[in-house]
Amino acid sequence: MAQKKESPLSKIPKLSNFDNPNLESISGMDATFLYTETDTSPMHIGSLAMIEGSLKFETFKKIIHSRLHTMPKFRKRLVYVPLSIDYPYWVDDPNFDIDLHINHIALPKPGDWKQLRAVASSILSEPLDQSRPLWSFTFIEGLDNVKEVPAGSVAILSKMHHVAVDGAGGVDIMNLMYRTTNEVEEIPEPKPYYPKPIPNELSLMLNSAMSFAKDPFKFPKLIGNTLTATLKAGFMTRAQKVDLPTAPFTAPKTPLNGVISARRKWDASILSLDRVKALKNIMECTLNDVLLGICAGALRRYLDEKNKLPAKPLVAMVPVSTRNKGANGKGSNQISNMLIQLATNVADPIERLETIHENTIRGKTYQNALGAKTLADMAEVVPFGVANQAARLYSRFHLSEMHNPAFNVTITNVPGPPIPLYINGHKLVNVMGTAPVIDGMGLIIVIFSYDGKITVSSTSDAKSMPDLKTFNKYIRESANELESLILAQGKKKKKKIAKPKAEKAESDALFAHLKKYLKENAQHIKPNNGLIQIMVTGPAPTAWKIDLNKSPGMVRRGKAAKPDVTLTVNDAHLMRIARGKLNLQTAFIQGRLKIEGDSARAMKLGSILARVPNLE
Repeated sequence: MAQKKESPLSKIPKLSNFDNPNLESISGMDATFLYTETDTSPMHIGSLAMIEGSLKFETFKKIIHSRLHTMPKFRKRLVYVPLSIDYPYWVDDPNFDIDLHINHIALPKPGDWKQLRAVASSILSEPLDQSRPLWSFTFIEGLDNVKEVPAGSVAILSKMHHVAVDGAGGVDIMNLMYRTTNEVEEIPEPKPYYPKPIPNELSLMLNSAMSFAKDPFKFPKLIGNTLTATLKAGFMTRAQKVDLPTAPFTAPKTPLNGVISARRKWDASILSLDRVKALKNIMECTLNDVLLGICAGALRRYLDEKNKLPAKPLVAMVPVSTRNKGANGKGSNQISNMLIQLATNVADPIERLETIHENTIRGKTYQNALGAKTLADMAEVVPFGVANQAARLYSRFHLSEMHNPAFNVTITNVPGPPIPLYINGHKLVNVMGTAPVIDGMGLIIVIFSYDGKITVSSTSDAKSMPDLKTFNKYIRESANELESLILAQGKKKKKKIAKPKAEKAESDALFAHLKKYLKENAQHIKPNNGLIQIMVTGPAPTAWKIDLNKSPGMVRRGKAAKPDVTLTVNDAHLMRIARGKLNLQTAFIQGRLKIEGDSARAMKLGSILARVPNLE
């Protein structure tokens, strides 16, 4: 019997085989950090952790090795698709060797903060090897004269490429190293590692083609979502009179925004979390507002002393996490950004903080309307090869010098664990962050809170900020100055509140004004618009009921038995509404107004208030 001839096509693997389990795609946002890397801009984030006591290097290495299975990215490397037709993929590294990722050094004598800062700056200047998993730990002994820790303590400098992890996801790395108990636990043996084979180039190309085939309408869908979100945001700017946030490339030029050098400069300051919280409570703003105010004060002083302070306020890019609550820690970047004016043109620190608070609210309001996720998803539709080449051309031809900066500085605030952590019984004392700088953005400030302390860490380069130590000193002095002024203002407020004259709310004038308007414009007030209760909070709490069920409407002090809707608002915010500086819808979006019940009735009241002449 003749043997059946085998078809040449049968030797080609089926397409289903190209759905390789050893291929994990990176997102457009991840690729941005990868393509931005140049010889002078290594794109890693990381931290310097100071550990109390003489933790041994071999113990540290065993702990990391035993827990590597909890961080899969620590044993994966990148592979590039031929012709750059797709973003790179993560694959298991068949040659993984932990000794290539954990280094052991000692500080030069006398082992103080100056030496630790210099060593950290030198290590941060070196890029990670992209032919291996993109991380490293440097175990630093000899912290003999660093005042925050006992003599003989150690530090651990971690680096991980930004393509693999964002700031919020970086907290997951702490789970790899630390525990909440100070007990010395037995270190288990590492779990076996069985890397999957690296796919060949044909497999990579077909996998990319299949990825596009699975979602060919990704670009049209994204455009549709973006248009919807833009229309929503546009409605807010027109109908609700919400000011647009700062636009990119409108920031003033400063020495911080030129072409950077390859040598990193790094430094950090430590603040008390409780003291910063006390300031935000007095000023009735957020913790992040106070920290932005502290950074703004230091930036203003630093540039002013060099006669380089621009007349326009500096603009900060503030990363915003788009992670859902309870999202798993796969480590990819899930962030968007806001641009916030830092009011560095305002001399008075308290007035500067109040301006920053308003700017932040405006940025958050617009971001909530447009959607941080929509902004982040825009990176997904940038052509792969174009993005790669564009980033390199931008750096090669020094294009950052040919336009206004998109922003002047990045300030990122990452909340960490509020309780102490330990490694093999040794307490983690401080954690200080670091992040990359690029051409046009020569300073990034990483703020991290942990166990009652806030660290403010600055990363720059030798060209942009050769005297970073001076700027770091100004961070501390800015914090002290702002604290003394706010505490003095807080004492004055307490004295005013102690006077027995706080019987009348300032917003009483609004209700008298509204009552008069309703009577004079009865023909414009339609009946059956509901019974509205307004609860005014503040130094003189009061209650008002507005009955719009009958024309011309009734405004009286007191509580309604069965209101259709209840509005709770601070007296000061209500006066801003009365003076036309804020409207009901925006106050609600910003969280300044609480609505319980029929929100349609509340919005009807808002439309009436919009027609009432403003109070002087």
